[in-house]
Amino acid sequence: MSTITTKDGVSIFYKDWGSGQPIVFSHGWPLSGDDWDAQMMFFLNHGFRVVAHDRRGHGRSTQTDDGHDMDHYADDLAAVTAHLDLKNAVHIGHSTGGGEVVRYLARHGESRVAKAVLISAVPPIMVKTPANPGGLPKEVFDGLQAQLAANRAQFYLDLPTGPFYGYNRAGAKPSQGVIQNWWRQGMMGGIKAHYDGIVAFSQTDFVPDLKKISVPTLVMHGDDDQIVPYADAGPLSAKLLKNGTLKTYKGFPHGMPTTEADTINADLLAFIKS
Repeated sequence: MSTITTKDGVSIFYKDWGSGQPIVFSHGWPLSGDDWDAQMMFFLNHGFRVVAHDRRGHGRSTQTDDGHDMDHYADDLAAVTAHLDLKNAVHIGHSTGGGEVVRYLARHGESRVAKAVLISAVPPIMVKTPANPGGLPKEVFDGLQAQLAANRAQFYLDLPTGPFYGYNRAGAKPSQGVIQNWWRQGMMGGIKAHYDGIVAFSQTDFVPDLKKISVPTLVMHGDDDQIVPYADAGPLSAKLLKNGTLKTYKGFPHGMPTTEADTINADLLAFIKS
């Protein structure tokens, strides 16, 4: 397995395939680099170098009990990009991974980066605060932590069966393979990382980070996202970015890189080549 060891001794697993311009994928909570299968194969076949790592505590990386915050996530991503000496890279982040990309760019600069994409991403900030009145109440995220601690295995079946992929909507055609693959990825990781990760993705304020970013950034969000509600995420991030473009997908769910891969991949390719 390909791994690097961070300065605090955590082993980070990564996949690095192909050659050409690098595309670096940051996955969502509580998954792994495997969640990018549809994108990795597509872009590999289009002549790109594709890289995806497992966040600390997730997938095949060390199940450490600390460092589950956006600064560590960004530093781990920076360690991977430096180890592989990636240049002119396109960084694509889904959900929590979108927050990771935003913090990475703001914290480590853009010298290695050509463009960025935020898909169904958590910035600017998910939790309701006086400055973010449209956010979700903190009790929502406390409830997620309680369900996780009580019965993680069942919780990780309920999420993909229902709101994550929009399979709870009328007319939806659930894929058991997609549901079971979500469960598989989630259960590979460590419960402590996932528990702490809920705080990281919900309470981190990315407003200052978004204002620092100058590379062309595509913000992709479905208007039927039941995990990261559209109105308080995609449009607000796009406005805060110096060079941001918002693309809204009518009826698409949170997990649209999987369920709507053909559409998402085509739009990603067009943006990267533009």
